[in-house]
Amino acid sequence: MAIDESLPFKPVRIALLTVSDTRTLADDSSGDILAERIAAAGHELADREISRDDVNELAAHLHRWIDDERIDCIVTTGGTGLTGRDVTPEALDRVKSKDIPGFGELFRWISYETIGTSTIQSRACAVLARGTYIFALPGSNGAVKDGWDRILAHQLDSRHRPCNFVELMPRLRER
Repeated sequence: MAIDESLPFKPVRIALLTVSDTRTLADDSSGDILAERIAAAGHELADREISRDDVNELAAHLHRWIDDERIDCIVTTGGTGLTGRDVTPEALDRVKSKDIPGFGELFRWISYETIGTSTIQSRACAVLARGTYIFALPGSNGAVKDGWDRILAHQLDSRHRPCNFVELMPRLRER
């Protein structure tokens, strides 16, 4: 698992959605962490917004971004827990074409190193929706750092070997 420096870096256009009934852009620390890491990695922050914990609103928001050709990938933070208001995975179910089960599995394995068995409460997940990747991370600062630093930073780098999500992008809408 390494970066092949002989290959060109291809920036990804990423939309960032914080799912919360209480956060604003002024106090969205998890969103700030992700936005900073997206830029530092050389990617483009194509859009950034906050959406309430409402499955219909979330699904509608995701549909808009999925259909936006300026967006390659969506990262969400928040709404992946077990409470009644946590509905991000349900919104992803409404828009998905395919599940990416390994993302959630790997996230919880990584998270176990930090928070132990409490990781079982996370429903972090990922899907493919009409050619757009969507990655749903929990809302804590530690979780977004783990998700970005240990998974997405590598899989969204076109130079990562033996394979990465970016190299598949031209073929995601194949029939």
